[in-house]
Amino acid sequence: MAQIKAAADLHGMSDESWRRHANPWSVWTRFAAIPAFELVVWSRQWLGWWCLAGVVAVVAWLWLNVHLFGPVGPTSWAARGIYGEQLHVDGKVPAEHRTILNWLIATGLLGFALIAWGLIALDIWPLTLGTALVVLAQLWRIDRYGLLFQYLGDRTRDGQSPDTAA
Repeated sequence: MAQIKAAADLHGMSDESWRRHANPWSVWTRFAAIPAFELVVWSRQWLGWWCLAGVVAVVAWLWLNVHLFGPVGPTSWAARGIYGEQLHVDGKVPAEHRTILNWLIATGLLGFALIAWGLIALDIWPLTLGTALVVLAQLWRIDRYGLLFQYLGDRTRDGQSPDTAA
């Protein structure tokens, strides 16, 4: 949990940043960065070192993304998911829900490793499988986080602490 919090702090994730990060436009355009990154790295065969310009553009987009879109409340599926992710980073997710989240994170990391393999070897199958794993794990995580956000909000409205067992 400390590593997740440290990563969020490194990226300067204030409450305002989380509200901007939760904007559905921000969420969906971050997903678009996955194939864009893969394309520029794959194209190193044709572009040579110029592919690094594309990598820099994708990284710059990911950094700029959270600053471009306005803050939103938890009214959409994507926004509730990001608000739930913030609860996870803040350590407010009950222990019984952490196991599936850890499995989904591990699945995403496996997908990332397959993407790296596919891009290094210029092999389409690990790249495709890795991309599918990353995207599906991330979508499932967003869904779980959204459900947790609603669940913890309901428990708080019922007068229970979000940290107590059901």
